[in-house]
Amino acid sequence: MPKTQLLLHLVPIIGFFPSLWTLYRGQGSREQLAISRLSITLALTWLLGYLLLTTGAATSDFFPLRLFILNSFLTSGYFLVSAWLILRLMQGKSGRLPGFSNLAERVLGKYLS
Repeated sequence: MPKTQLLLHLVPIIGFFPSLWTLYRGQGSREQLAISRLSITLALTWLLGYLLLTTGAATSDFFPLRLFILNSFLTSGYFLVSAWLILRLMQGKSGRLPGFSNLAERVLGKYLS
């Protein structure tokens, strides 16, 4: 059951809510807490980038199409990274991303654990 829960935490957008709940309760294994922090960091990074690019495209007179294309690349990247992490967990490998895992540990580790 814990492996299924870990996979649920990494589902794009939807996995944000069980991850937040896991960190809020503070219960779970070390791996569950790390995956939850990573999932929240990925989702918030994607959301911030999505909102900034959409706002820029809506207010720009010169580059709206380029910003929308960049926005689609950002969204596709978020979904592909999440799918890649799910596949790695299913294979029994580590679910860490070098940059984001460290960022998640530093930022969310202080406030939600």
